[in-house]
Amino acid sequence: MKIIYSRQFQKEYEKLPALLKEKVEKKESVFRNNPFDTRLKTHKLSGQFEGFWSFSIDYRYRIIFELKGESSAIFHIIGDHSIYRGI
Repeated sequence: MKIIYSRQFQKEYEKLPALLKEKVEKKESVFRNNPFDTRLKTHKLSGQFEGFWSFSIDYRYRIIFELKGESSAIFHIIGDHSIYRGI
């Protein structure tokens, strides 16, 4: 799975503590192999986020992404539950 990082995602990622970045890298590796691996808890979003998906980094942090075909995804936002306020 090819991953494209939005500018917003890149800025948010850079602000994360090192330990959280390590978790993100591990989950991203799982995502690349199978975006629907049960360890990610991937789920489709609805309402204002219709067309987007989310997966868990840990209990608090999530990544909102968009699938582009079968072989690529755009990571839009990373953060805690407050990310659901808008893209």
